[in-house]
Amino acid sequence: MTISISLDRSLPGNRQLRARDLMSRHVIAVSAGLSVRDAIEIMLTRDISGLPVVDSRGKLAGIVSEGDFLRRAEIGTEKKRGRWLSMLAGSSQVAIDFIRQHGRKVGEIMSPAPVTIEEDTTIEQIVRLMESLGLKRFPVMRGDEIVGMVTRTDFMRAIARGSHSSAVRPDTDEHIRRSVIEAFSRASWRPSALEVTVQDAGVTLQGNVKNDNERKAAVVAAENVAGVARVDDQLITYPLPEEDLGGGDIVSLENETPTEDDVPL
Repeated sequence: MTISISLDRSLPGNRQLRARDLMSRHVIAVSAGLSVRDAIEIMLTRDISGLPVVDSRGKLAGIVSEGDFLRRAEIGTEKKRGRWLSMLAGSSQVAIDFIRQHGRKVGEIMSPAPVTIEEDTTIEQIVRLMESLGLKRFPVMRGDEIVGMVTRTDFMRAIARGSHSSAVRPDTDEHIRRSVIEAFSRASWRPSALEVTVQDAGVTLQGNVKNDNERKAAVVAAENVAGVARVDDQLITYPLPEEDLGGGDIVSLENETPTEDDVPL
C-alpha cells in the first residue's frame, strides 16, 4: 500500500530532506516468477538486502528481503508446530508458512503489498514509518512506477555527505563561543551554570551538571557547533556520586581492623 502523507510546510525557509534526496535511483526489480536461488545470487552479487518484486504487468507486487530467508527448509529453520499449536494457528496460516518456507519462486516467499512512499515524503516522516512499522526499506513511487528505494543505508550516506561541509563556520573564537552558548540554550535538557571559553577553536567547558548523561550531552552539543576543533570537558557532576562524598559501605567497615579511636570509653 502507499502511505499518503501531506507535505510538511511548518518550516518556511528551511528545506527538509525528502525521499527524492535520499533514495537510490538505480532500482533492480525482479519478477515474481524468478527462482529463489537466482534472487539470492542477485542480492549477494549486488550487495543489496531487498528487491522489489513486480507482476506480469510490471506493477509492484511485493518485496523480497533477507528476512524472507530466515525460515527455510534448506537450512532446517522452518517452523515446527505440534498438533495443538497448528490447530491454534489455523490451517490457512500453517499453509502460508509452508509456502514461504518451501517456495521455489520469489512470488511465493515475498512480503506482499509493501508499504511505499512518494518522492515528496519528508525524511522525518520516513523515520517515523521505519520506527513504528519496524521496516528497513521503502519503494519510492511516482504513480504506479517505482522510481527509487530508501533504506537505512541511505541515511548513513546522507549523514556522511552532510557533516558540516555546507555549514557557515564562525571565523573567530568569540563567534564560536556564542554559537556554543546558543546551542546550549536550545537544548531540551537545559544546561545551566556552565562556563564556555574558546581558544584557537578549542572549547573548554566548566561548571556543574546534574548527571553524567547531561555532561556527555553538553560535550556532544559543543562538538556539533561549526568551527569547533576540540572540546575539553572539565564539567563536574553535582551532586557528586556517593563515593566522591566519602560515603562508605557499612558492611565493609565492620571488617576493618579496630583502632584506638574505636575502643569504647
